[in-house]
Amino acid sequence: MADYKPPLRDIKFVFSNIVDLAGLATLEGFEHADPDTVFGALDEGGRFMAEVVAPTNSIGDKEGVVLSQNGVVVTPEAFKDAYRAYVEAGWGAVPFPPEYGGHGFPWVVGLALQEMLAASNMAFSLNPMLTQGAIEAIVLHGDDELRATYLEKLITAEWSGTMCLTEPQAGSDLGTVRTKATPQEDGTYRIKGQKIFITWGDHDLADNVIHLVLARTPDGKPGTKGLSMFVVPKYIVNKDGSLGEANEVSVVSLEHKLGIHASPTAVMAFGDHEGSVGYLVGSEFDGMKNMFTMMNSARLSVGLQGLAISERAYQDALAYAQERRQGRAVGTEPGDSSLIIEHPDVRRMLLTQRAYIEAMRSLLYSNAEAMDVALNHQNPEERERAAELADLLTPLSKAWSTDLGVELTSLALQVHGGMGYIEETGVAQHFRDARIAPIYEGTNGIQAMDLVGRKLPMRAGELVREFIGRMAALDKDLEAAGEDLATIRGGLADGIATLSDATMWLAQRGMANINDALAAATPYLRIFATVTGGWFMARQALAARAELDNGSPDDDFLKAKIVTARFYAEQLLPQASGLLGAVKGGSDILFEIEPAFLGVSQ
Repeated sequence: MADYKPPLRDIKFVFSNIVDLAGLATLEGFEHADPDTVFGALDEGGRFMAEVVAPTNSIGDKEGVVLSQNGVVVTPEAFKDAYRAYVEAGWGAVPFPPEYGGHGFPWVVGLALQEMLAASNMAFSLNPMLTQGAIEAIVLHGDDELRATYLEKLITAEWSGTMCLTEPQAGSDLGTVRTKATPQEDGTYRIKGQKIFITWGDHDLADNVIHLVLARTPDGKPGTKGLSMFVVPKYIVNKDGSLGEANEVSVVSLEHKLGIHASPTAVMAFGDHEGSVGYLVGSEFDGMKNMFTMMNSARLSVGLQGLAISERAYQDALAYAQERRQGRAVGTEPGDSSLIIEHPDVRRMLLTQRAYIEAMRSLLYSNAEAMDVALNHQNPEERERAAELADLLTPLSKAWSTDLGVELTSLALQVHGGMGYIEETGVAQHFRDARIAPIYEGTNGIQAMDLVGRKLPMRAGELVREFIGRMAALDKDLEAAGEDLATIRGGLADGIATLSDATMWLAQRGMANINDALAAATPYLRIFATVTGGWFMARQALAARAELDNGSPDDDFLKAKIVTARFYAEQLLPQASGLLGAVKGGSDILFEIEPAFLGVSQ
């Protein structure tokens, strides 16, 4: 396994040419987030992640976590030192409000740091990711007392947070949640129930674990509208902020998983006796609304994991391809062996990884930028437009990026050949770790259904039409760029035509037969994301061309940007048209075979 190298030049290129970082710095509260300051923070953050966190990755995979006899989850020793250093450096505080101890930077800056953290150690990074969701829920929906009690310690990462949503019988159908919350005379609630798949549900890194729990009060009606959200701490917090007695929260068991072995996924029990003490977040029955505050940013963060694990695996594959000799490349003298990077198929695999990574980074960072504008712009119309854009991009960011995370880590393993299948090389861990991301925080099928069921109909379809029109408007700039970017122009135009065709079909047929829309959802999302990625790659190529024309000394770096964009347009973007038949195929064929006949015939 190669040492992780933070891709700082690529990250800064996106900040300089795709994300309007200078524009964000004009928003109230972000004045200190000018490019020079942000780039300095990214440099230091990259150094920290590479030197302190990255070395713990394979250690955590081998050692895993253990549930001790006294019910405490024990993490690898190396994690303890890295986590202490993370807290002391204050990296968890970067994107949060200064009034609670945060550094007040835009969310997109925090996301860039999060990319490097997740690439360094995905299992480790899940702890701060879940804490971020808890912070957001309390900032936006908690009362003053909850904020005063919990935010500062969560933002410093001295305490960590979780999302306790689903249960054994529920899965993704949270309307069937059974956990109960009984009101008490002192204003607290007693929580009783069991939650499953709780990432970092318990551990020995932080002093307290703050659970955000979905539960049903006595007046809560069946379904999601009857759910409320509660803060349930592992340890009760005293009035002076010190930790008091243990709350009635316990770990029933830890899951044995395919990957992310060092991230404890727990079955949690709340209130085996009198009930866990819980505190209502926001209003009663607003649990799902509050949850989606956490879920939307969590979905973006999970999409980021697809990017991060792909980047880490790509670096390993590239290093291996530059040192492994096998076979003879065309033109090599008999008796000599060539580096495998000289073989066309290996080059294809490496360029595929590189191109998708660059497209994902632009998409994810742009999504975060839209969230920043939606929350912080002074103009309400700008906030609304940005919120709509963030809503549209989020299912693409989560589903496409995590699907690609699995595909690209598999390609990285393939570059290694048989050695990739051997655990000692380390690349197999990336493949195993990546596989969970398309499943959690809403499976990718759910993301696709969200895209066609909620996002496509927004403003009677006008939101999607405007976005497609915005992508199409780039054609003038590509035309002006001349022959150098001609294949990018042609590829993007073809992709936009395919996306428009698929969108029109869905708009007409989806309303008439909802099963047709649901059957088309996954291939439609892939088309949408692939074309959107092509648009971002075209913008990167235009930016690189402009810098070269202005005499930039980074010739090789910028030329590589253009070649990578051309590869995307010529060899990856055409895949969108191949999915059009799947979108238009309808749902009838899916139901022509009865379930009983899907089995093995004897």
